[in-house]
Amino acid sequence: MAWKVMMPKKIMFGENAAKEFPYPNKALIITTTTPDIYNNWLDYMGIKGYEVYDKVTPDPAIETVEAIQKEYESKDISCYVGLGGGSSMDVCKYLGKLTGKPKILIPTTFGTGAEMTTYAVISFSHKKKLLQDEAFLADAAIVDPYFLPGTPFNILRNSACDAAAQASEAYDSKLANPFTRFFCKEAFDILENGIINDKHDLLPYGAMLSGIGFGNASTTLGHALSYAFSNEGVPHGYALSSCTTVAHKFNKSIYYERFKRICQKLKFEPIKLKKPLDQAADDIMPDRGHLDNNPIPVTKQDVIKCLDEIVSGNPLL
Repeated sequence: MAWKVMMPKKIMFGENAAKEFPYPNKALIITTTTPDIYNNWLDYMGIKGYEVYDKVTPDPAIETVEAIQKEYESKDISCYVGLGGGSSMDVCKYLGKLTGKPKILIPTTFGTGAEMTTYAVISFSHKKKLLQDEAFLADAAIVDPYFLPGTPFNILRNSACDAAAQASEAYDSKLANPFTRFFCKEAFDILENGIINDKHDLLPYGAMLSGIGFGNASTTLGHALSYAFSNEGVPHGYALSSCTTVAHKFNKSIYYERFKRICQKLKFEPIKLKKPLDQAADDIMPDRGHLDNNPIPVTKQDVIKCLDEIVSGNPLL
């Protein structure tokens, strides 16, 4: 059997990676952060002759992407630089697809692994959709631990949980192959060591490897469940703490106990859902991109049972 694996054309990682990268002139920096933060980042990077769009919000909508395209279509932009978390990088990916311009992705929160993947999450009519397209793949991905110090604990733990969920779900995925399982296993081992033993400098590298693994194999039930909570404002990584734990239990995953231990170490609390479970399940079931790749077939009743287990108690106990 033959498998296909895709990665960015160029990957730079390690200390000073973002500082040593040769950025083109007339780049458009896309970020969610404020000038007092990103100006320090840009000074470190040494990038020249750029413009900045900093109005991207978490869970970006297609309207944001279209607004940026319209605002800059008459300007001589050479490339897009997605600088920040998954939201910045997802907008950058979609813009690159629309315009054909090169994409440089630089994560600063180290959880999504988005810099490595052909996936983007964009909201349409206030509902998040997972999109997959080879045109989303970065022309260059830069992973530099410079951005880690000073990250608030809440963001750090959400990001770490996200990366660990992606690695472990993708290991179990129907689309997994020997190459992706190698990256997922290595990623989870590194992330687990970094989280349990407070070696946070390991998180960027672990998240990068997770991105290569799940980016070619897909996440599964845990992510499908999480979007019901994310749509009600629960941060994605936080939602995964309970959702992926319950999904691993359902799937009898080898990572069930290890993932739960990670979430306990990160001190995640239970999450709640406003929408009735039956309606939430109706929203989840069309998410075939995750559910079809789950190692065990998933029915609507299975989803309701999983949601009930998440909201009725604390699956992390």
